[in-house]
Amino acid sequence: MKRHQIDCRRLLCPMPVIKVQNAIEELPAGSLVEAICTDPGALNDIPAWSRINGHRLVETRTDDGEYIVVVEVVGE
Repeated sequence: MKRHQIDCRRLLCPMPVIKVQNAIEELPAGSLVEAICTDPGALNDIPAWSRINGHRLVETRTDDGEYIVVVEVVGE
């Protein structure tokens, strides 16, 4: 699985979710999208968006003041 990093640092809700959504639209099923955020709300917002849209949450973690959310693209 190829991992695609998205820099969402210094972006506030809803921009991290929108950037993840735009990236997922361009990727094939099985791809991983790793969003690196500074808004702690992303730890809730991106997983909720993923669940609603049928994608799989792989991981959430905090690393040195950054919030990382990894989502797997699920195909139709």
